[in-house]
Amino acid sequence: MPLFIFFLSVFFVFSSSLAQESLRPNVPVAIVGGMLLDGYEAEPIHNSVIVFEDGRITAVGQRHNTPIPNNAVILDAGGRTVMPGLIDAHMHIDLIGHGEYDDYYAFLNEMERLPEAMPIAAKQMMRAGVTSGLDLGAPFQILEFRERIRRGEIPGPRLTVSGPWITRIEMAGIPDAYEEVVDSSEEAARRTRELIAAGSDVIKTWAGLTEADYRAIVNAAHAEGVKVHAHLYDPDAIHAALNAGVDVFQHVGSARNPPYDEALVSQIAQKSIPIVQTISHRIWVYPATVEFPERLYDPVYKKDMPADFYADFIKSFENFHRNSYFNDIGRETRNAVNSASQFIDAGAYMGVGTDAASPLNMHTEAMWREMSALVESGMTPIQVISAATKTNAEILGQIDELGTIEVGKLADIIIVDGNPLRNIEVLDYVDIVIKDGGVWYAERAAYGTVTEIGHGF
Repeated sequence: MPLFIFFLSVFFVFSSSLAQESLRPNVPVAIVGGMLLDGYEAEPIHNSVIVFEDGRITAVGQRHNTPIPNNAVILDAGGRTVMPGLIDAHMHIDLIGHGEYDDYYAFLNEMERLPEAMPIAAKQMMRAGVTSGLDLGAPFQILEFRERIRRGEIPGPRLTVSGPWITRIEMAGIPDAYEEVVDSSEEAARRTRELIAAGSDVIKTWAGLTEADYRAIVNAAHAEGVKVHAHLYDPDAIHAALNAGVDVFQHVGSARNPPYDEALVSQIAQKSIPIVQTISHRIWVYPATVEFPERLYDPVYKKDMPADFYADFIKSFENFHRNSYFNDIGRETRNAVNSASQFIDAGAYMGVGTDAASPLNMHTEAMWREMSALVESGMTPIQVISAATKTNAEILGQIDELGTIEVGKLADIIIVDGNPLRNIEVLDYVDIVIKDGGVWYAERAAYGTVTEIGHGF
């Protein structure tokens, strides 16, 4: 590693640490009395105690066997569930759930107003209990935004980013900075190396690539220790990505297609290739909105957005059934009856991602809706909770620090009002979010000691 890059990386780690310190309580904190789901597919720990200090978990156990420091601040979690911070393995920090992509980017004047949009999304993700997220497709403006979060200027999840995606097909209606359009495998490999040098933590591939393209991208990325995530629907593209050694399959199994061949599904499951279905972003969100369109008018959106953002946001939902994103919703919904559960039934290695905030799929709701859709499709609540925490940390290569509640790991913890093992949708009621030991709380939880050590959303 060149010396100046080494010192720069040390500076960012040091400055990030200082920023997080400014948000942390200056005493130990003990979360006491909740039902603990520690991220594993295991029985809950009842009447639990979790102690953290200086951003790290220092003790985990039950009240009868876990000492609490004398100077600790106690957070009473009675009647609630304590679990790791959620990780969204496919989200978009530039989006806010606007009904039409073309209109949205026109409103932003392509990228001019992105710095106003990203804090809205980041705050909504944190409020929903998402403490880490994988952004799969954004201009490199996202890198400075990530530093703003690290500096503690705004609440937001810990970001892992792909930057622009690699494709052979230019996507109409979005700014050029979102994609790298290639016309050869050699160019695909070169762009991969350039993206990694510019700051991509992972590489995202999009449509139109050949098997040779995938191989070139995978070889170039793996030479730098970087994973490749592929946007996949078509069976031929899935075969090509499979043969090329792509690391993570995104969208596969989201039921947009008719069921895949059982042999293909079985092969993917046998190889333990991570599957991030993004199952709810059309097929569950659309009927939920038809049934209850009032969800679009939650006052929190007006509170979070500048006035002109909110006006354009609301306008985009007029006659939303005619929006281009939902042109094939009838066929896709019928396909979902048979195809949504294919990978779950096959025992595939399942992660959880939302594709938030695609149309109608706002960050405030996307994660619990995705997890609910996966339960409806055949996963148990504890399986999907473990997938959204432990497995997602494994997919991101961050399991040493995140994904489970264990001594020594980062204090990324959420406190939920209710029992998600009985009803996964109580994840809509996240009361307290702890990220890197910094404590944030929802308005409904603004009472007691949390207001003394924490920050309101």
